[in-house]
Amino acid sequence: MLEENAGPPPPLPSNLSKDERYFLLIQTALRKCLEYKPKFGKGRKEGFSLEQFTALYSADPFYHWFGVDSPLMYAAHKAAGGMTSIYRQIGIGGQWVFYQMLQDHLGLSREQAIWSYKIDGARGKQRTLSLDGRIALGDVKNGEARAKIQEWLAEVAAQIRLPDDTLKNIKGIVFETRQGYKSKDSKRQNADIANASKAYANLYVPVLLLFSTQIDDGVAQRYQENLWVLLTGTLSGSTTASAYSFCREVVGYDLADFFTRHSPRIKSEVENVLKILLST
Repeated sequence: MLEENAGPPPPLPSNLSKDERYFLLIQTALRKCLEYKPKFGKGRKEGFSLEQFTALYSADPFYHWFGVDSPLMYAAHKAAGGMTSIYRQIGIGGQWVFYQMLQDHLGLSREQAIWSYKIDGARGKQRTLSLDGRIALGDVKNGEARAKIQEWLAEVAAQIRLPDDTLKNIKGIVFETRQGYKSKDSKRQNADIANASKAYANLYVPVLLLFSTQIDDGVAQRYQENLWVLLTGTLSGSTTASAYSFCREVVGYDLADFFTRHSPRIKSEVENVLKILLST
């Protein structure tokens, strides 16, 4: 979800090629990891520096007796939390690229490429929930591109047994993108199931698009039982199962080829982040 998790992607220089802009989105997301500092259960938004950690733990007699105020302990906390940060930022980078792809290759505006809805929150306050991408048939002006999307929707309808009357009224597709799905977080799953219900109520087919192949079988089954279309990061396969086949054949951009060509640069960014996170 763009609004809840990552915020919208940063503005991109118009003089760069599409590839360079996509790489810049990934680089920007990854470098956010460099700001990570462990919080040590104190709820500090900005986290603790090494000096602040040492002062905090040295002042605690028990931790000091056991040597838990060691800089190595700080490095361990930083590395552990930093790994979570890297996975999160990899997902955000992929999310931003996919969102930009919809605009670049289907002629959508920033507003058209995202979908949101409001729910009632605590104390009567409304919250806005946003999914990570949208393709509304009416917004796709290119006839050939629109025909491909309609053909894909017909294949999906047969796959998930969507009634013909419902298919006739479907307005398009909405997307939730993730780098992978290793967690069994029931709260997250329940929220996504609610999103799917809201999507169908608004005549959109919901798609969970994973950039990797990492998803627990039980989690995958639950999403599919609740009529999410699941696209995973396989390099080949049908457009109703492979995220990269979908990007290549339906959206019109070979995202797997982009990642392959720019892998050395992306790996270098990740390695630099890891080196810093693993230091004190």
